[in-house]
Amino acid sequence: MDRLVNTVRPYAWGSTTAIPDLLGTAPTGEPQAELWMGAHPGAPSRTGRGALNELIAADPVRELGERAVEKFGPRLPFLLKLLAAGAPLSLQVHPDLEQAKAGYAAEEAAGIPVDAPHRTYKDANHKPELICALTPFDGLCGFRAPAEAADLIAALGVDSLKPYVDLLHAHPEEAALREVLTALLTADRDEMAHTVAEAAAAAGRLGGDHAPFASLAHHYPGDPGVIAAMLLNRVRLQPGEALYLGAGVPHAYLDGLGVEIMANSDNVLRCGLTPKHVDVPELLRIVRFEPNESAVLRPEASPSGEEVYETPIDEFRLSRFVRAEGAAPNDLTTPTPQILLAVAGRPRAGETVLGPGDSVFVPAGEPTELTGAGTVFRATVVA
Repeated sequence: MDRLVNTVRPYAWGSTTAIPDLLGTAPTGEPQAELWMGAHPGAPSRTGRGALNELIAADPVRELGERAVEKFGPRLPFLLKLLAAGAPLSLQVHPDLEQAKAGYAAEEAAGIPVDAPHRTYKDANHKPELICALTPFDGLCGFRAPAEAADLIAALGVDSLKPYVDLLHAHPEEAALREVLTALLTADRDEMAHTVAEAAAAAGRLGGDHAPFASLAHHYPGDPGVIAAMLLNRVRLQPGEALYLGAGVPHAYLDGLGVEIMANSDNVLRCGLTPKHVDVPELLRIVRFEPNESAVLRPEASPSGEEVYETPIDEFRLSRFVRAEGAAPNDLTTPTPQILLAVAGRPRAGETVLGPGDSVFVPAGEPTELTGAGTVFRATVVA
């Protein structure tokens, strides 16, 4: 197996302390938002044999196994991260696989550089994802029932928001949500900035369920995404709980540290809470305007002690082992590639001791035994 040296991404919304605290390193004073583990070309993990993406490209069957290569092609199909939100992330959705392929092909044909700020599709892959909380984790995910959103917005007492409240009481619900989000994202920016300021002041006075939106407005003053966020369910995860996000589901992470795994893609369509490009027509085509409560996932334990977070896709499979001192070894040998990430204790993968934040890549078929006390997340694929 290969011990991984991983890159920290310093996005502005990142916590300055959460990842250093886990790793046992001194904070730099700069945000440390994500620690990437995998073979994504934007920040591939490094090993003693070279960059992980280059190792896989040189001999994909050896590193990934025949089954994974046959199913997903000659690339690691997932990206594993530590994600540390110290401020809200952008309100966003991800396309499904067909949408990603079509969107990428269209932008390629149009000659839009892949790094252009107005480019929407960076690759031809979808981006389902799963976030598992290591600390209490706060987020927004999926549409509320429109009547519930209407009550939340109406309680602000802002006159310019009354037309949105009326729209949210219309039927069918999907059409009401679409009409309100469209109106918010296409409204006059100066008028909307004034509305958001009024709404933020009211949310600050009301507190309670309105408090998160006052905080959003503090970070993104005047952004219509502050009002759009009120259409979404608020989700609070406790350590060990997780949230799965499929295509078209609007979401934003607000605060907390978690282990995130996703299909190996960088396709994001933003709805707000960002200074970056918002492609409103494409966004409205991708969003699924379906009110639903976001189901909190809890791991399902197997007789071996492996706790699996069940999801409906095959590009990744996330599980964890919470091991006590003296527990019987766990045999992790599998015909698919693995990344093991320790988050507590000092367990051992084979002869490699893993402290919090340490990770290893295990090529397909390599005999691997987990021993010692600690908590280890295991990322692999279903193939």
